[in-house]
Amino acid sequence: MMKFSRPLAAVGALAAAALIAGVVLLLSNRAAREHERACEVRAFEGSRFTVCAYDAQRDDFRLVSRGADGAYLRTFERMLQTLGRDARRVRFAMNAGMFNDRGAPIGLYVENGAEQHVLRLTNGPGNFHMKPNGVFWIDDDGALHLSRSEDYATLAPHPRFATQSGPMLVVAGSLHPAFAPDGPSRYIRNGVGLRDDRTAYFVISSGAVSFGRFARFFRDELHCRDALFLDGSVSSLYAPSMGRSDDNHDIGPIIVVLDRR
Repeated sequence: MMKFSRPLAAVGALAAAALIAGVVLLLSNRAAREHERACEVRAFEGSRFTVCAYDAQRDDFRLVSRGADGAYLRTFERMLQTLGRDARRVRFAMNAGMFNDRGAPIGLYVENGAEQHVLRLTNGPGNFHMKPNGVFWIDDDGALHLSRSEDYATLAPHPRFATQSGPMLVVAGSLHPAFAPDGPSRYIRNGVGLRDDRTAYFVISSGAVSFGRFARFFRDELHCRDALFLDGSVSSLYAPSMGRSDDNHDIGPIIVVLDRR
């Protein structure tokens, strides 16, 4: 029987260790590449949508609206300047809801526990007042919520972050009752839907879509039981992993999702 010398056995052990290290490195690199892909493009009913996932167990979340000078940011460029060193951690950013000519929110807006605009339950024209409208909010434990505005008023919570917009796209698995299947009002639109209380999908359409198709994308493709329209025509996305930074519109408050590291 042939016996291996100690040096040869040592070489075998080193080779095995190198192989294991290589496999670990390969898996780590694969995980890193998956982590880098904060957003992906998906097709649905002949339209394309960019979907960016927020995982409360992995990512940090912020709402931002003003710079250090108190002026409204309005652009992703100013957002990055305001974030400073944290700008390199941004996975994606998106306009967070409806705003006035100055860039100020027109509905409930809570930034890091500070309420900057009150909840609005009034009736009026435009998408914001297409009832039910709703509130996307995050509590102090990091749990995600999407509530109809009237339900939010009844709950009277004290969120860490909140933004109000409208209309609701999906409510408890049902589409907004005012939506036609594929109506004539078509714009680039963006919104947010919840998969569960730790996972949110922020979506922007690649082209003009109806409310009906946009809502069905959240319900039927992303399996969100609740979803909220954020805005249309001015909808904008910053996604460095895609090399994308929309700058064709001045926007209002901004949702920012960052790597937690």
